[in-house]
Amino acid sequence: MSEGVEWAAHCCLVLDWMDGEAMPTAKLAAAFELPAHYLNKQLQPLAKAGILTSTAGKKGGFRLARPLEEITLMDVVAAIEGPQEAFQCTEIRQKGVWADEPESAFKLPCAIDGAMKSAELEWRKALASKTLADISATACGQAPGLKDRVRDWYAQRGR
Repeated sequence: MSEGVEWAAHCCLVLDWMDGEAMPTAKLAAAFELPAHYLNKQLQPLAKAGILTSTAGKKGGFRLARPLEEITLMDVVAAIEGPQEAFQCTEIRQKGVWADEPESAFKLPCAIDGAMKSAELEWRKALASKTLADISATACGQAPGLKDRVRDWYAQRGR
């Protein structure tokens, strides 16, 4: 999974904590010491997925398109990584030492493919059950005053 997922999820939290104010990519990136041009490439798919909105211009930037309660970790992962399965079975069991086996020997699905698909389904279900509001509550519980510190940091740097 790319680091863009982490960056995107953090930015969604910050945007929520900024109470609906549009934030330019450069300002979001500065808080995490990230390259703005690369962060922007991660935020664009979130806008396309309806997680963020983007406004051009001097006072433009990104905003959340919906509340954190309506955005799951799976939404963020799917927006950044795409919907494709993480594991792709290439049927290597039909090559090499098994190449001479009849096709009927491979009638049943590959056991490794089945196990990986099952695990991925559970992983996706877990991500779909966790909202960014859940994550925000945990982060704020771990670091009391976090929202205020984030707002103050941006205020000191002129949004």
